Amino acid sequence: MSPSDIWEVLVLGLILGSLYAVIAIGYTLVYGVLQLLNFAHSEVFMAGGYGGLIALTIFEPAADPSPVQSVLYVLLGMIGGALIGGVVAFGLEKAAYKPLRRRNAPRLVFLITAIGASFFLYNLAGKLFGRYPIPMPDMYENKRLFSVFGASINITQLLILVSAVLMLITVDFVVNRTKMGAGIRAVAQDAEVASLMGVNIDKVVSRTFVLGGLMGGVAGFLFGTNLQVEYTMGFLPGITAFAAAVLGGIGNVRGAMLGGLTLGVVEAFTVELSSDAWRYVGAFAVLVLVLMLRPTGILGERVGRTA
Repeated sequence: MSPSDIWEVLVLGLILGSLYAVIAIGYTLVYGVLQLLNFAHSEVFMAGGYGGLIALTIFEPAADPSPVQSVLYVLLGMIGGALIGGVVAFGLEKAAYKPLRRRNAPRLVFLITAIGASFFLYNLAGKLFGRYPIPMPDMYENKRLFSVFGASINITQLLILVSAVLMLITVDFVVNRTKMGAGIRAVAQDAEVASLMGVNIDKVVSRTFVLGGLMGGVAGFLFGTNLQVEYTMGFLPGITAFAAAVLGGIGNVRGAMLGGLTLGVVEAFTVELSSDAWRYVGAFAVLVLVLMLRPTGILGERVGRTA
């Protein structure tokens, strides 16, 4: 590989990893608060892709949009994805998980419910939108903008990278610098004591799900912009994002970011050095090796009492 090839693969890996990081935050936030592996989060991601598609179908982009129109269409798609992702995540918490918390159900029941909710949602999407991939409407001409050490960057790649970085910065600020984030951290550390101190556990849990849903929904739209939207689109990115959360330290927001970027870069170099058939092998091999040396992940798991 030439130096320009290395930079190009690195850029592709960072773009892919930033998407994984955004999705992984949804897993790690819910786990931090509930000690719950919310495998239905992959379908929240999928729902966000359809949300952006619906928004752009309603407000159909012009045939040759101006730069201002293109920006508005992208924002519209992001808002649509975020809204649907947030609504689906909120509905999941209220319909599937809250009744179980009220009854103090075992952890295994939560896990089985999450898997069942995942199957229900992706089959529902297949029934509503069809079983075939749907391309996202053209919002702009995806032309080359500039190059970084020989690696060319087009509009879609820049859009994904910038959007993901801004979302990661925002969620880190919300969790670590706001009153809402203080509630999330308090419940994650010790839900029982937080409740005694006046923290409304139900509100914190709902807000945590919605925050993760908003992030996952926007990620679904961005993923659909780069590829296509389909009812099974959440499975592989969702599994990889979960692995990223575990790699960085499940329950640790910054760990999820680091894990996502790491797996994205490893995956990109694996494909470049071997073939697409080995895409996920290298990433999961790194996950296993890291966990053998550090079982709590790169930045460590935040341990607390479940809500």
